[in-house]
Amino acid sequence: MPNVGEKAPEFCLPNQDNEEVCLRDLQGSWVVLYFYPKDNTPGCTTEALDFTAHLEDFRSLGATVLGVSPDSVRKHQNFIAKKELKVTLLSDEEKEVCQAYGVWQLKKNYGREYMGVVRSTFLIDPDGIIREKWEKVRVKGHVEEVLQRLKELVQS
Repeated sequence: MPNVGEKAPEFCLPNQDNEEVCLRDLQGSWVVLYFYPKDNTPGCTTEALDFTAHLEDFRSLGATVLGVSPDSVRKHQNFIAKKELKVTLLSDEEKEVCQAYGVWQLKKNYGREYMGVVRSTFLIDPDGIIREKWEKVRVKGHVEEVLQRLKELVQS
């Protein structure tokens, strides 16, 4: 997993409209890159709705919010339509970006082990440097915490 102060791993992934989104194209603006396990599950839905509710706050601070999961473009389209989301969701079906950011990990649930996305968020500055990261995120209050940290960094 990349550390605070390191250059964020480059990526290009399709969004819900099947348009390629690349980190290099966002140079010059802040990026909130959040990884989540699966569309239409309770925690992931809450997180996406929270980011949607605060999207204008992030934009006013010059930040782009991107959610990443291994779900397909089509699943993202359905998730956005069903929940009326305004965030951009990126499809990482090959899990290459999840692996580059160290969020594709061994997980345990009810005694069963499997590989999956560990909910994590990275705050990337306009120069492509990771300025903050959150691992094993608890959804409640997370978006507000990210927004607060972004405000601190923008004002410093």
